[in-house]
Amino acid sequence: MTSTNDIRRSFLDYFEGQGHARVPSAPLVPHNDPTLMFVNAGMVPFKNVFTGLESRDYTTATSSQKCVRAGGKHNDLDNVGYTARHHTFFEMLGNFSFGDYFKEEAITHAWTLLTKEWGIPADKLTATVYHTDDEAFDLWRRISGLPEQRIIRIPTKDNFWAMGADGPCGPCSEIFYDHGDHIQGGPPGSPNEDGDRFVEIWNLVFMQFTQEADEIVGNLPKPSIDTGMGLERIAAVLQGVHDNYDTDQFKALIAASEELTKTKAEGEQQASHRVITDHLRSSSFLVADGVLPANEGRGYVLRRIMRRAMRHAHILGAEQPLMHRLVPELLSEMGAAYPELVRAQPLIEQTLEQEEVRFRRTLANGLKLLDEATAGMGAGDSLPGETAFKLYDTYGFPFDLTEDALRRDGMSVDKDGFDAAMAKQKEAARAAWKGSGEQASDELWFDIADEVGASEFTGYVSDEGEGVVQAIVKDGARVDTAGEGEEVIIVLNQTPFYGESGGQVGDAGTLSSLGGLHAKVSDTSKPLGKLHALHARIGKGSVKLGDTLHQNVDADRRDRTRANHSATHLLHAALRNQLGGHVTQKGSLVAPDRLRFDFSHPNALGADDIAAIEREVNEEIRANEAVGTRLMTPDDAVEAGALALFGEKYGDEVRVLSMGRTTDKTYSIELCGGTHVRATGDIQLFKIVSESAVSSGVRRIEALTGEAARQWLIDRDNKLKSAAASLKAAPDEVPERIAALVEDRKRLERELADAKKALAMGGGSAQAAGPEDVAGTAFLGRVVEGLEPKALRPTVDEMKGDVKSGVAALVAVNDGRASVAVGVTDDLTGSISAVDLVKAAVEALGGQGGGGRPDMAQGGGPDGDKADAALAAVKDALAKVSA
Repeated sequence: MTSTNDIRRSFLDYFEGQGHARVPSAPLVPHNDPTLMFVNAGMVPFKNVFTGLESRDYTTATSSQKCVRAGGKHNDLDNVGYTARHHTFFEMLGNFSFGDYFKEEAITHAWTLLTKEWGIPADKLTATVYHTDDEAFDLWRRISGLPEQRIIRIPTKDNFWAMGADGPCGPCSEIFYDHGDHIQGGPPGSPNEDGDRFVEIWNLVFMQFTQEADEIVGNLPKPSIDTGMGLERIAAVLQGVHDNYDTDQFKALIAASEELTKTKAEGEQQASHRVITDHLRSSSFLVADGVLPANEGRGYVLRRIMRRAMRHAHILGAEQPLMHRLVPELLSEMGAAYPELVRAQPLIEQTLEQEEVRFRRTLANGLKLLDEATAGMGAGDSLPGETAFKLYDTYGFPFDLTEDALRRDGMSVDKDGFDAAMAKQKEAARAAWKGSGEQASDELWFDIADEVGASEFTGYVSDEGEGVVQAIVKDGARVDTAGEGEEVIIVLNQTPFYGESGGQVGDAGTLSSLGGLHAKVSDTSKPLGKLHALHARIGKGSVKLGDTLHQNVDADRRDRTRANHSATHLLHAALRNQLGGHVTQKGSLVAPDRLRFDFSHPNALGADDIAAIEREVNEEIRANEAVGTRLMTPDDAVEAGALALFGEKYGDEVRVLSMGRTTDKTYSIELCGGTHVRATGDIQLFKIVSESAVSSGVRRIEALTGEAARQWLIDRDNKLKSAAASLKAAPDEVPERIAALVEDRKRLERELADAKKALAMGGGSAQAAGPEDVAGTAFLGRVVEGLEPKALRPTVDEMKGDVKSGVAALVAVNDGRASVAVGVTDDLTGSISAVDLVKAAVEALGGQGGGGRPDMAQGGGPDGDKADAALAAVKDALAKVSA
């Protein structure tokens, strides 16, 4: 038997041998088509090549492309498990020509591979062509030798492909395999073509025209080829089975499901096993490509897929979470072809297990309530929409799960009633907001959110992508268009631009379009916590609602920002390790050029503390451990050891960031919705540049990472070298030389102070004469330059010793100001107050006040030129009280 892996390999080998470039599968999230939920066909990654917007270094290619059809108009979810060929995840084998070969070569390749390489009997094959495509009809007849009755002309759109209302289009040629007359159904184009006997295995698309508004307007300058063959379908053919679920990969997965649930894939249980294995594939590949369960957008589709499988595990009687235990079997079947599965295995298993644990709680409560709500109902009855909404709103039981559960018993749900109840709740929420005192401008954002829903953020996995313009805001009002020179806020259905939240600044970058738009995004905000609003200035061209814009985040700015953000998590953990578990985050700023982190701690950090924190963070950076992300409920996250970040508003689900690893545990686990590095080594370097107080019990650290930290260290080194040159010393000798200079300065300052004091005491100056008599009281007064105010009192005390009995006064001039001190010996304080005398001097100096005790008082004034007058004023005041 030819295995599925062998078939994939042989297909790619064949076309590579024919000169085609072997192109790996693109991720399931398309970044070149904002209208698609997921990549749903092999040509999607090449769309811009076909339209001429992008060129590559090859003109022919082959690939096995991962595809998901479970959301939007391409939605096979509800059929999966009940038919032979419906899947949410499938692989599309394809060969492509971008203006190289055309119909003849495409048909030749297809016929050669099917009949000669793979040995499929020609009498089992039938081809279809578009009814007017005589060229393809003649080529099939000549190349394959098929009789004319097995080259069927189809007049419907089934055999005419178009990329959209405008753009490339062309006829198709489908190849069908006949599984035999024991299976009901007829050939394509017949009345019973919907049977399962004739199965389409390959579709050849001949892109040769261009159309506008669904009307062909001309020929393409370079006709091209796009083909698609479902790997699961061709595997069934080559393995001699009619049902895709009987192929080797599915049989292995179903066998693992049977073993874990102790049930056989027979009868009513068969559909459940098929759902589980199909949904395991789509869930695992989506998680590996960066999609996580959520309540909206792609994450909601993933959650719906997961929960549908988990419900079928419940139906089979699985008492413990099942899905994550099937991942190793999936990897053994598909891991070699898709190494991203192997890399993401821990995340896939954790996500599946956590989602199933949570879902089982919801399911147990919901099914019980649903049984009560449907008591007395029978086949053909419809559950009221209000009841379904109550199950959803109050108990967390999703509408689609209610619908799926009732369908088994032939019942339905009133969808219109459910939608009406949902709308009523939204209106009540809006009315409550209006009375809350929030900004009136938020009303505009409520309108936009109600109309277009939340923006889907794709920036966790990409710095660029396309999005459809859903709203334009100018000067606080919505507009339909905006032109050159205007500053507007643009909301798109999906965007890689991060909106400011959680301390992280918003992204900047550029917007462009095929219509010639070029706009610069200076900031991104996040109104209502769910809309990503791009603040842009249009430099060229114009933008209107419905336009598709290419978005480019400033990658360097983003890289520096996420390095700083991830560093705050490592810093938080290091602070707790070094200072104690009382440390909690009290605020942060994460910008491209720096980070700021506020935390609870009663004391300033010493040099040893800062050094230990830096050392610990840089050890984690050098370890270069991968950074992991999971989606959990806040309660489950905290129970798992995660720390909640200050200022975040958490909903039903949170992203849990895990960084680094010690011997027995993850180094840092925190709740955070920001963008982060893929591995700690991306941070490169961490340096604390300041530590200060913010308020009582709250400290602040400012730090740098990466190139900014390196440049800071270089600047410091340059300053050290400059200082060394000035000191005529080697850089290593600078601390000792500075210490010696400081000691010399202190010595000189002491000597200068002593000299000034000696001068004040009259040593060597014209004022060396002893006390004079003022109205019978001995008075010793002097004016000096440069004596510090703090030296006045001790100097006056010494002067009082020289007087024995009397008054001493000293006026010191410094930088144009003057200070004065007056002392009275103890025997005279009963009749003479130093306070009164010093006030007279202060007034003469142009100051006010002055105070102290009766034996010693001090003051000062701004007019140093009046020093002699101040001394005279003391004498005059003394004469008055002594008379």
